[in-house]
Amino acid sequence: MSLYLYNTLTRQKEIFQPIGRTVGLYTCGPTVYHYAHLGNLRAFVFEDSLKRVLLYNKYKVRHVMNITDVGHLTGDQDMGEDKLEIGAKREGKSAYDIAEFYTRAFKDDEKALNILPPDIWCKATETIGDQIKLIRRLDKKGFVYKTSDGLYFDTAKFPRYNRLSHLPLAALREGARVEKNPDKKNPTDFAVWKFSPVGVRRQMEWASPWGVGFPGWHLECSAMSLKYLKNKLDIHCGGIDHINIHHTNEIAQSEAATGQKFFNYWLHCAFLNLPGGKKMAKSQGNFLTLRSAVADKGLDPLAFRYACLQTHYRNPMEYSEESLSSAQNGLDNLYKEAAQCFDFNYNQAELAEYTKIPGDYLSQDSAVQEYITHFHGAINDDLNMPSALAILWLIIKNINSPRIKASLILNFDQVLGLNIYEQAKKIFFNKKAAEDLPEKIKELKQIRQEARDNKNWVEADALRQQIESLGYRVEDGVDGMKIFKQ
Repeated sequence: MSLYLYNTLTRQKEIFQPIGRTVGLYTCGPTVYHYAHLGNLRAFVFEDSLKRVLLYNKYKVRHVMNITDVGHLTGDQDMGEDKLEIGAKREGKSAYDIAEFYTRAFKDDEKALNILPPDIWCKATETIGDQIKLIRRLDKKGFVYKTSDGLYFDTAKFPRYNRLSHLPLAALREGARVEKNPDKKNPTDFAVWKFSPVGVRRQMEWASPWGVGFPGWHLECSAMSLKYLKNKLDIHCGGIDHINIHHTNEIAQSEAATGQKFFNYWLHCAFLNLPGGKKMAKSQGNFLTLRSAVADKGLDPLAFRYACLQTHYRNPMEYSEESLSSAQNGLDNLYKEAAQCFDFNYNQAELAEYTKIPGDYLSQDSAVQEYITHFHGAINDDLNMPSALAILWLIIKNINSPRIKASLILNFDQVLGLNIYEQAKKIFFNKKAAEDLPEKIKELKQIRQEARDNKNWVEADALRQQIESLGYRVEDGVDGMKIFKQ
C-alpha cells in the first residue's frame, strides 16, 4: 500500500518515493531559551507519527534534529536580540547554561511523550565551521552582500523565492517590512551572518572572514541537513509558521549554494490554539508547558499525545482543560480494555513475536483483515491518525479473541506510540495486588478513601501511617489510591 503525504511545496498529496533505501528526515528542533510549549510539542508529536509510519512501512530512517542554541533573534527578519541572550538575562545565567538546561528539559518532554529520539542531535554552536563554509560557497557565487550589521542573502538573485509559500512576492515583501532595515537591498533579504555590535562582547560569537559575529537562524538547518543527510534530502518538517520565512530561506540559500533541489517533501503542522482561536506563543507570553498544563494537573503526558492523535496534523488543534481531561479518560479506558486481553508473562523476545499478527487469523477472519487494511489505509493517507485511533477502538469493541485483539493493539501501537502494553501491565498488576490485600488493609483503604473524598486530610494522613505501619506502601496517583506490600 503506497504512502501518500501532503507536500507543501506542491500543495497536494503525493506518493512518497524516497531517494534511496534510507529515508532522510530533518525536523526543525527547539530554540532552547525557554521550555517548549504545547504548540511546539504538538509539532514534535506529528513528526514522531511520521517517523513511526515510515518505520511501520519498513523504511529505514536517518533522522536529524537541530538544537538552536544561537542566532534566533526576536524578530524573524534578523533584527532584535538573540533569544538565548534574553534567556540568560532573564535567569541570571550564561547563555550556554540556559541552552544546556532547556535542551535537557526538551529531551525530558520528548521522553514523557514517548517520542522516538533522532539518530543525530546537532547544535548550532557545534557546527559554526560548517555554516561558515556554506556562506563561503554563497559568497563565491555572488549571492551575498555585506551591510553594516551583517552578511545578507540577495533574494533578487534567486528565482522562484516564493515557491514554498505560494504567496506573491509583493505579499512576502510586505510581511518583511514589519522590521525595516535600510541597509538591505530587498525587504525579503535575510542574514546569513550577523556582526556583533561595536563595543559589545556577546556571550556567543565567533571569528569569520567577514567579521566577528554569529550565524543567522536559517543557516544552521541548511548546514546541518547538508552535512548529515548529504544526498538523502527526502523530508523536511516543521510548523506552518516556518513556511513563509524560515523554510523559504533555507531553500533559497541551500539551492543557491549547491545547485541541487533541497528536499523533495515539505510537511507542516498546524497551530495549537488557545480558546478563542488565539495561537499559543512564547513571544505573546500565553504559552503552557507540558508540566503546567498536564503533569501539574495530575494528567499523564501521554494524554496530550492521545489528544494530538485525535486531530489531523494539518488541522488547527484547540486546547482546553476539558479536552485534555477527556483525552485522559479515553486513554485510561484504552489501557483498561487492553489490560483484559494481554498476557503479561512474555519476555521481550516473546513479546516481539506476540506483536505480530498471526497468519492463520488473517486467512480465516475477513473482519480482522479488513481492520488491518483500514488501519494501513488511514496511516498511509497523509498520517490520518484520528481514523487510525477510531479503528483501534472498533477492534477493542468488536473482536472477541483476546489473542488477536492483543496482537492488533500492540501492532498498531507501534504507530500510535501510546505505550499501551506497559501501561496496561501496570493496571493489571495493580489490580491483582489490590485483590490480594488482606481484609484488614482493604477495610482501612476504604475508610481512607472516604476521608479523602470528604477532604479530611488529617484523617487520611493518619490512616496512611496506620497502613504503612502494617508493612504496606500507599501511593496516591492520577488513577486513585494504590496499596502495595512493602
